[in-house]
Amino acid sequence: MSSLIVLIAAAIYLVAYFTYGKRLEKNVVKADPNRPTPAVALKDGVDYYPAHPFVLYGHHFASIAGAGPILGPAMAMAWGWLPSLMWVWLGNIFIGSIHDYLSLMASVRYEGKSIQYVAGKIMSKRTSYIFELFVYFALILVVAAFTVTLAQTFVADPSVPTASIGFIIAAVISGYIMYRTSWGMKGGTVIGLILVALSIWLGYVFPIKLSTQTWYVLTFIYIVFAAALPVWILLQPRDYLNAYILWVGLILGGISFLFLAKGFNFPAYTTFSPNIVGGKPSPFWPTVPLVIACGALSGFHSLVASGTSSKQLDSELSGLLVGYGSMFTEGFLSTIVIISVAVFGLSALEGAADKLTQMNINLNMLKAGGTYLGQNYLKSAGAVGGPLGPFYFGYAKGLESILGIPFKIGRTFAGLWVSCFVLTTLDTTNRLARFAWAEIFEPLRESSPGLYAFIANRWVGSLIAAIFGVGLAWGGALSLLWPAFAGANQLLASIALLTVAVWVTNVQKASAGYKWAAIIPAMFLWLTVTVALFWYLVAVVPAQAGIAKYTIGGMIVVMLILNFWLLYDFSKALKRGSQLFEPTT
Repeated sequence: MSSLIVLIAAAIYLVAYFTYGKRLEKNVVKADPNRPTPAVALKDGVDYYPAHPFVLYGHHFASIAGAGPILGPAMAMAWGWLPSLMWVWLGNIFIGSIHDYLSLMASVRYEGKSIQYVAGKIMSKRTSYIFELFVYFALILVVAAFTVTLAQTFVADPSVPTASIGFIIAAVISGYIMYRTSWGMKGGTVIGLILVALSIWLGYVFPIKLSTQTWYVLTFIYIVFAAALPVWILLQPRDYLNAYILWVGLILGGISFLFLAKGFNFPAYTTFSPNIVGGKPSPFWPTVPLVIACGALSGFHSLVASGTSSKQLDSELSGLLVGYGSMFTEGFLSTIVIISVAVFGLSALEGAADKLTQMNINLNMLKAGGTYLGQNYLKSAGAVGGPLGPFYFGYAKGLESILGIPFKIGRTFAGLWVSCFVLTTLDTTNRLARFAWAEIFEPLRESSPGLYAFIANRWVGSLIAAIFGVGLAWGGALSLLWPAFAGANQLLASIALLTVAVWVTNVQKASAGYKWAAIIPAMFLWLTVTVALFWYLVAVVPAQAGIAKYTIGGMIVVMLILNFWLLYDFSKALKRGSQLFEPTT
């Protein structure tokens, strides 16, 4: 069974890339290699800097991935492996890939500006400001949720933070060699990979044990610096090297489960409403986009695509690999996660029988599947290290069974895998937040240029976003922050899709079929996530304790109001037609 799923996934993604993706490139985007990209035309050495396509692919994929394509599907196994797999594949092909690629290319046609800026150009100036506020709230939730995830990962396995710190140093050295010496990309790659391997070894020798709060403080300092420094110093080389870790992980996992040829011991389906979001019974529709998030689609991807990637694209023909290909790679990663848990997830729980007994969970009833498993799966995962525990166990078992890699090494590598993605997402998010912060105060640029220069300063913008995000993480539990982030994130995806649907229709003059290929998933997603957030406010938020409940609840209410406002602007823009919109560059 594991072999069959790996083969089907690979076939689906390859066929979709070379058929649907190529047609989008030719008939909708009309990519032109002779049209200078913003990275070339506006090169400034800080944010605008053309990158090699594979370097940018590494940055883009590492930034959009985070823990989302791993943590989300791991949690969604409470519904069973089949519903999770179906949502990942269908969401990837019909929503996520279109959203990511068109967001990237729309931004490229508007000087690499943000998707919210593009919305202002093709809808109205008011749309841009509303969108900007919405995005800023969403980014703060991203910083908060991933700060908690990172700190928990570091505390659970002290070898991971040592390796992660070494990885950051390796990236800085590698970036210097790539861009400032004659050794160039090849030299930087070789030296960087050697240093990454050394970092993993140092993790075993010198594990770092610190408290959760201490990691919060260190994460705060890191993201302030990482988000303000020029991209070539840390962001580009770090994400590029991270892509190698990703590929090694994907190849090892893909080969292992391809040749494992082992059946699933996890049920295909448990119940329609397992206890997932905030411990409450969570119906598959409309809550699945909140839980699986990046594994199928993610609004955060549009922010990365239009925030950092569009400023580094060397040619319009590189856009398909970066924007479209990265989403499919993320979907394949989520597929490996689902297979890992489906094959070995219940075995992981069997190994923690004593802890399950102490938690008043009946192991035999779990193994029987059905409603009992759905209602107790996430709680039982706490006995093996949380929602990611069954994945770590299953992935390491797969590597051990086929490749002979010791279980402990495979498990630690899986942990490093996750932490690297979380780090890349965190600093990219903080960078995007400072962009959004500066754009919110754009009206001051002419009326109060001195005040604007201070507010828009890259260090000030980075510092403020880090204060809000890490501050929220300090008092927020992951079970509350994750679905709040995921809901805001998917609402953002629907709004970004509405924006590119207007761009495709009124600016690119796409045919009716391609126009509806953007509008239908946008409306479906908008309805699904809007209903899900109302459900979240009524069913989940009131049952939580602490100030985080009021903070997150208030942010969700504000975002829902802005969401309806943006839908109104979208319908007006679509009706007005193309003659009122600005031409592309």
